[in-house]
Amino acid sequence: MSDEVLLEVDGGVAVITINRPKARNAVNGAVARGIASAVDELDERKDVAVIVLTGAGGTFSAGMDLKGFLTGDFPVVEGRGFGGLTEAPPRKPVIAAVEGYALAGGFELALACDIVVASEAATFGLPEPKRGLVAGAGGIMRLPRRIPYHVAMEIALTGDHYPASRLYELGLVNRLTPAGEALAGALELAAKIAANAPLALAATKQVIVESADWSREEMFKKQGAIISPVFSSKDAMEGAAAFAEKRPPAWKGE
Repeated sequence: MSDEVLLEVDGGVAVITINRPKARNAVNGAVARGIASAVDELDERKDVAVIVLTGAGGTFSAGMDLKGFLTGDFPVVEGRGFGGLTEAPPRKPVIAAVEGYALAGGFELALACDIVVASEAATFGLPEPKRGLVAGAGGIMRLPRRIPYHVAMEIALTGDHYPASRLYELGLVNRLTPAGEALAGALELAAKIAANAPLALAATKQVIVESADWSREEMFKKQGAIISPVFSSKDAMEGAAAFAEKRPPAWKGE
């Protein structure tokens, strides 16, 4: 990883940290490439079941680095999109741990995650229209799928900031924590998820994400293609054996 993006792995949980605190973790090309590189690596690692995305210095991300944008430094990675994440999130579950600002592209990164844990002091918003821009990294497509249409329209069209408590009420934020404890809360939730079989987690996420577009006639066939390999995996046998022997399972991701 570069200095702009830090990566730590412990106990089946990986933490990707955007490390530009002086710039409020604004996303530049180096950050985008760093996140994409981390995601590529983590999706292949059998010792990682869950990914946490966070920002250093008490801010998640204030969005795209506009100074870089003016000089031609675009924070987009081909195949992965803005921030190296928004167009092609990893196969493994991702939890956003949000402190401070999650604005513009920062909010869009959080929306690309599967679960959001936020500090009570966190603030979300899509202020692009105030700058003559459009939230083109998935924000205006994902937001109305996560919260009521009219509220999504208000957030997207006003460009205003909204407290984490409001988004918690709307169901977009899973858990609220005291200020400064979003990462701890995310890690607690990640550890609970990481105790489960990694192949089962990835398949479960894939079905939830993709099934929204499946017809009634094809949905079980498509689900079967995704989950059948899980039922014949070594981990499935290990899960049954561990249950019968009343011991914790030892997952191998195989």
